[in-house]
Amino acid sequence: MPRLYRVAVIGRTGRGNYGHGLDVVWKEFPNCKIVAVADENEAGAKAAAQRLGAPAVYTDYQKMLRDERPDLVSVAPRWLDPHHDMVLASAESHASIFLEKPIARTLAEADAMIAACERSHVKLAIAHQMRLSPIILDVRDRLRLGEIGQLLEIRARGKEDARAGGEDLMVLGTHAFDLMRLFAGDPQWCFAHVGAGDRDATPSDTRPGAEGMGWMAGNRLTATYGLASGVYGSFSSALNDDRSGARWGLDLYGSQGALQIRANMDPVIWVLRSNTWTPDKSRWERLPPPAGAEGGQAAGNVRLVTDLMESIEQDRRPLSSGYDGRWSLEMILAIYASHRSGARVGLPLRDRRHPLAG
Repeated sequence: MPRLYRVAVIGRTGRGNYGHGLDVVWKEFPNCKIVAVADENEAGAKAAAQRLGAPAVYTDYQKMLRDERPDLVSVAPRWLDPHHDMVLASAESHASIFLEKPIARTLAEADAMIAACERSHVKLAIAHQMRLSPIILDVRDRLRLGEIGQLLEIRARGKEDARAGGEDLMVLGTHAFDLMRLFAGDPQWCFAHVGAGDRDATPSDTRPGAEGMGWMAGNRLTATYGLASGVYGSFSSALNDDRSGARWGLDLYGSQGALQIRANMDPVIWVLRSNTWTPDKSRWERLPPPAGAEGGQAAGNVRLVTDLMESIEQDRRPLSSGYDGRWSLEMILAIYASHRSGARVGLPLRDRRHPLAG
């Protein structure tokens, strides 16, 4: 018989809400019972409880955790500022956690969150839905089988809409960095530049980010990474005339061809089997998605939660773990550390404070 899990949901109406479906995903699992919801906004808490069928409603998530003692908790707010405290409280109550991305505002916060989960022997899964997408896993397998020969380079771009630059890093870049690591290993170093308009970003350009993201700077940036496999990776985001976001994704270049990933919850993949890397689109083939790949964000959350429960039962890390979430943040903040120093920085960063603070 499958284990039965008591589930609690933490949201924050008007300040991150319930993330990208991290509340309703539990309704897809017959072995999960949502026992309570917490939201500092009383009206929002009642609405969520009705939506989720939760019998208990709280405006204080710490009291909910003490009273209900759930096995699993969704830390759902999209805003980052409460993630650290909510994860620590959940871990201290011995609940495993499904957390909205990105993991935190600073590496010091991420370190503390992971350490708290380790102390309590609970699991922390990050909502990087594309990591477990059958479409992305098919790309990973094609790379391993030499579909485009030896992988040489990965180029990633953010969505480059009105949030281009620093905000793009946190909101959408986090997915790109997660996939870069999935395909080519952990980063060893970063060399980056941050711009504000047509000039270099300076300390005076530092500002608090939207949605509780912490410090950020610039509306254009570019970074190069040396990855463990010997592959070079890059990420760029720049405010420009095209705000459609159509370039968001990754381009993978190999010795015998190229793969193009246009990112989404159901990514679109194109392959070129030629070492010329020709831009002639007639020579590119759109790959059909594997069976069972549809479903978008909701299906992505189901895959992540299924794996989270399996990781508990098998006593292993989730496939989209807190460590993976911290690596994405490491790559994001390394851009600022490199720009401020004017030099290449090694990874992981030694200074766990935000590079733009102070």
